[in-house]
Amino acid sequence: MSAIESAARPGKAPSQLASGRMPARPASSRPKATPRHKRASLTLGLLMTFMMLYCLVPMWWLVVNSTKTMDSLYDSFAFWFSGEFALFQNIVDTFSYQDGIFLRWLGNTLVYVVIGAGGATLLATLAGYGLAKYNFPGRRWVFAIILGAMAIPASALAVPQFLLFSGLGLTNTPLSVIIPSMVSAFGLYLVWVYAKEAIPDELLEAARLDGAGEIRIFFVISFRQLAPALITVLMFTVVATWNNYFLPLIMLSDPQWYPLPVGLAQWAAQATAIGGQAIPNLVITGSLLTVIPISAAFLYLQRYWQSGLTAGSVK
Repeated sequence: MSAIESAARPGKAPSQLASGRMPARPASSRPKATPRHKRASLTLGLLMTFMMLYCLVPMWWLVVNSTKTMDSLYDSFAFWFSGEFALFQNIVDTFSYQDGIFLRWLGNTLVYVVIGAGGATLLATLAGYGLAKYNFPGRRWVFAIILGAMAIPASALAVPQFLLFSGLGLTNTPLSVIIPSMVSAFGLYLVWVYAKEAIPDELLEAARLDGAGEIRIFFVISFRQLAPALITVLMFTVVATWNNYFLPLIMLSDPQWYPLPVGLAQWAAQATAIGGQAIPNLVITGSLLTVIPISAAFLYLQRYWQSGLTAGSVK
């Protein structure tokens, strides 16, 4: 059949036959969403809306009540602003209360996060990379121990850790918080999974043939490939260390070494103490100041965190 005869056939334009493409299906003949799919989408949308409100309502309450004075906290609606705007005064009072101990708690928290979370990220990256790319005797046992450590809740290790550090004479010191924070079994496992798929063995062999040492291979080649996993582990450890409450509570007795969660809990408990002074406005304002840095860090590193979570599946 000639091209002219083919073009003359109804329903097919000459340009479509010349390009070899079939005409697009009319919109009316395309598959439509069934009522079942619509119900599922509606249910999912309602569920996500509920989860969003569940997360945002406490934050909204915190922001609103941090702008109120002591009296207006009890006289006004909890989820809306009062006539007085006392946010800046509350911030000044929070930093000046008890000779500015809140600033000391903030500094302690930053030290615990920088050293503890940073050390946990570095150690997890080194150990996970080593388990993924090096064969050595007992490798399977090490991996089994790591999985077992992930299955043990942190609260079950609190008493053994306290007895261990008490025997070493390290309780009521920053080391009793920093050293346990530098161990992250989940971070090690995450790096191990990512390094196993993201770094080809052929790339490491080529670097060894070129005369590069193992340390240089790790920091020059592998470290860049592990950047998404490193950022992911860093986010998990930073959040866990920043919000750590139970470990410093049992390890520390001197308020000068408290992190922010423990210090704010002590302020909140003053109302129940004999002769204690209730300062709910300062506790709420301090909680808001505690949330802001970690929220800012999370939003800043969110894209790296997401890429770290999905890179393993893409590989």
